[in-house]
Amino acid sequence: MSEPMIAQSVIDEFRDDGAVLLKGAFADWADTLQAGLERNLREPSPTARYHKGEGETPFFNDYCNWDRIPEYHSFVFDSPAAAVVAQLTDSTQVRMFHEHVVLKEAGNAVETPWHQDQPYYCVNGAKTCSLWIALDHVKRDLAVEYIGGSHTWGKMYTPMFFSGKPVNDTQVWDELPDIDGHREDYKILGWETQPGDAIAFNFRTIHGAPANNSRARRAAIAFRWLGDDVTYADRGGATSPPFPGLTLKHGDIMDAPEFPLVWPN
Repeated sequence: MSEPMIAQSVIDEFRDDGAVLLKGAFADWADTLQAGLERNLREPSPTARYHKGEGETPFFNDYCNWDRIPEYHSFVFDSPAAAVVAQLTDSTQVRMFHEHVVLKEAGNAVETPWHQDQPYYCVNGAKTCSLWIALDHVKRDLAVEYIGGSHTWGKMYTPMFFSGKPVNDTQVWDELPDIDGHREDYKILGWETQPGDAIAFNFRTIHGAPANNSRARRAAIAFRWLGDDVTYADRGGATSPPFPGLTLKHGDIMDAPEFPLVWPN
């Protein structure tokens, strides 16, 4: 497969803002990923969660299924995704970290609060990239939003479960600013998307999403990738997702079967 060429302007936008739209980048993979999602819903992993209030439609989350769901596996190893990440992060090698399914059914009232992903994870490093791939048409007013430039703030904010409990209470974390109360003070990014569009964003970029008060579901799969400078982070407690079988030590490169080297292949 020939490697895609990402325009320098897109690379610059990713590095400056920490989030960029890749319009139609994986349109050829939308049907494959939709088939994988349907399999995932039929065969959820033990980590799958359904977040909903009484009488609400579900908000489904699941992760770390790429090695058992063939459609996800094919995307990881056969699509140009890792090559795209290599260009965006200026990396000579790219490893798979995990994938994360996020599906909010029509009428789901659960908001995704502002957060960073990296404090949840067992990794440190700047050359990180999630490819959030839309499987449905999502209008701008229902889209995930990103705080442009927040990946450069040098802060790590407390990771929280939807229950309101901290994922890891052994660390001293920063407190998120009141973004919703001062939206005019931030560069808030968001895009209308179609199936196969992707949003690339850094693990440290602050983002959040509204409730799905529409009449249509909002489904996406985010594939998380690790570039050259990423190392294992021992947080001294729980991470999400957990990787209980790892033997890596703090500061080690992410050389483990759980994180296969995908690019170059």
